[in-house]
Amino acid sequence: MSDLECVNGARLNGNGADAVKTPFLIGVAGGTASGKSTVCKRIMEQLGQADMDHTQRQVVTISQDSFYRELSESEKARAERGLFNFDHPSAFNEESMLQTLQDILQGKKVEISEYDYRRNSVCPEKKITIYPADVVLFEGILVFYFPAIRDLFHMKLFVDTDSDTRLARRVPRDINERGRDLDQVLNAYMNFVKPAFEEFCSPV
Repeated sequence: MSDLECVNGARLNGNGADAVKTPFLIGVAGGTASGKSTVCKRIMEQLGQADMDHTQRQVVTISQDSFYRELSESEKARAERGLFNFDHPSAFNEESMLQTLQDILQGKKVEISEYDYRRNSVCPEKKITIYPADVVLFEGILVFYFPAIRDLFHMKLFVDTDSDTRLARRVPRDINERGRDLDQVLNAYMNFVKPAFEEFCSPV
């Protein structure tokens, strides 16, 4: 069975009543504001899933941002000044990310905390329930960085968008949606985002 055929129907492990549906796991990577979420949305629309109730969807999207680790008090203070590197692999909880994806591949229901960009923290009180689905899209800047996680994907997509376009999208997004000021956005981009993309994200 080819990967493309599997997108339209999850794999089955086992026989008969004991068979476990294994979702087709697609990794969607790319630089900041490259259009990863838009690509995932288009895939869901093409598969007729965008307007379905989340409990009935057979295609779901998960953001890597939900797996940012909890910051220490000193790190939170730096983050409030735009001086914390959220684009470095160490900013993520790799263990939680791996365990969650493994649970999903075993057909388990999982709960994922939403991330609050204004507070620079996950929100334990705001959880998203991910029900077993045929196709799971996992999108983020570093979804291909961690080898153990990268090896789980049945298909890998990289959204390649030029740096000028990404910066032009990031500035208004971070100011309007995430409460940053212009200096913070530009300083973070030059000091953290751009170097991290070249070192950890870019496939070339």
